[in-house]
Amino acid sequence: MNTTALNTPDPVAAGAGTRLIAGTERVIGWLERVPYSLLALPLRFAVATVFWDSGTTKLANWDATLQLFEDEYHVPLLPPDFAAHLGAAIELTTPVLLVLGLLTRPAALLLLGMTTVIEVFVYPQAWPTHIQWAAMLLVLLCRGAGSLSIDHLLRRRFGRRV
Repeated sequence: MNTTALNTPDPVAAGAGTRLIAGTERVIGWLERVPYSLLALPLRFAVATVFWDSGTTKLANWDATLQLFEDEYHVPLLPPDFAAHLGAAIELTTPVLLVLGLLTRPAALLLLGMTTVIEVFVYPQAWPTHIQWAAMLLVLLCRGAGSLSIDHLLRRRFGRRV
């Protein structure tokens, strides 16, 4: 039996493997060059949509909102009426800031705190959803809104003081 034929690499297969590796490396290179600002936009809009929708739902039926804060949403240390107003205010202002890319880090921090309260005290069983919100908010908190934002324009105009 001729064992050299079994031990010799197939040049066609070797060439295909090399092309596959080169193509994969090229695609990874393209992906790594995607600017952060383009990645931050869907993060900003996705988180903004979640909280905006929640805030507008609260406004749509304020009596039901107050009832939920009385009966179901047990926010510690805050009277239910105040917690309802505070929650609605946060959910209606921070999404606007995120979409504009204005005060992105403070808005992300505020929503991260709100997400934590919701997870711990209101809906602990919803952690798979809350961890997604937290992941997006942590990226925005740590990296900011990116160059497609008012934050970026203010930093360019006024420097690090902003």
